[in-house]
Amino acid sequence: MGRNIIQINNVSKSFAEQSVLNTINLSIEQGEFLTLLGPSGCGKTTLLRMISGFEVPSEGEIYINGINMENVPPQQRQVNTVFQSYALFPHMTVFENVAFGLKCAQIHKEEITERVMSALSMVKLDNFARRKPAQLSGGQQQRVAIARAVVNKPLVLLLDEPLSSLDYRLRKNMQLELKQLQRELNIAFVFVTHDQEEALMLSDRVVVLDEGCIEQIGTPREVYESPVNLTVAKFIGEVNIFDTEIIAIKDDRLIVNIENSEHHYLNSDNYKVGQRIHIVLRPEDINVWGLKEIDETTGMFSGMVTEVIYKGTTVDLMVQLESGKVISATEFFDEDDENLEYTMGENVWVEWQAGWEVILPYEV
Repeated sequence: MGRNIIQINNVSKSFAEQSVLNTINLSIEQGEFLTLLGPSGCGKTTLLRMISGFEVPSEGEIYINGINMENVPPQQRQVNTVFQSYALFPHMTVFENVAFGLKCAQIHKEEITERVMSALSMVKLDNFARRKPAQLSGGQQQRVAIARAVVNKPLVLLLDEPLSSLDYRLRKNMQLELKQLQRELNIAFVFVTHDQEEALMLSDRVVVLDEGCIEQIGTPREVYESPVNLTVAKFIGEVNIFDTEIIAIKDDRLIVNIENSEHHYLNSDNYKVGQRIHIVLRPEDINVWGLKEIDETTGMFSGMVTEVIYKGTTVDLMVQLESGKVISATEFFDEDDENLEYTMGENVWVEWQAGWEVILPYEV
């Protein structure tokens, strides 16, 4: 990674009078895996289509490899797209599907054969060259679509939710293969998904979009552990949110009341007395103790287990606090607690360590 291969400057897009994207500014580096993440209708695919040239910005500019793409048609841009539907030609063999773009470019026959077989080998399909798409599994069809895209040696590969139609196990396998392929090719991948786990697993950077705007750009760890606002916090994983007000500040510590208990947190963003804030905690940052497991309960909250969800490596708990508020907690199996046995209606104590929370300005 290093230089910018794509530069998006103040790009907006409207269809009729409906605004889809609003003043998007984004740089994509050579060799990075960047994911556009957000709910359905947030503008992810529209942005991808503008990069590829299938849509035209209403405002702003898009540069690829330093060249302004205004009036440059899709076939003349050094990008290729892998679609959700794969869009393979059913009457063509795997070889012919992959070779199609090269034949249109009138590449010499010997070079076509060499490049197609190299691309198929890269996606582990060199022994399937004579098969038709209907004779392939969903994962194999996706690999053909990827081979057809990379055989043209693009500067950027655009992927529009290419894994969404695969079953869980195959999707996991393809996620790993996709990341390995990106490293091998060392070109920029721009990946569209609404799956948070997929984005965190694959990406060098994640762009979180909502209602046509970029909410946050950062590494997977940054967007998960340090969301910039409540929208990002809610969309990336599960969260517990406590709404409160700063009642005092002492020695750079915020003093707030949570569930009728005073808590002190570091004032890292110059919050003021009287300001309303959200205290945000991930389920895995909350500890749950049975009544017999602990003696000292200062600073803890009493509650009752209302749901127990076994997930193999973890147990997810829903705990109702005395106020009636229900929070979620994730407990991990380990050598110190191999059973993690909880029952519905069990009384427990709940706590979290100061510093694990994220403090955000109040939003309605």
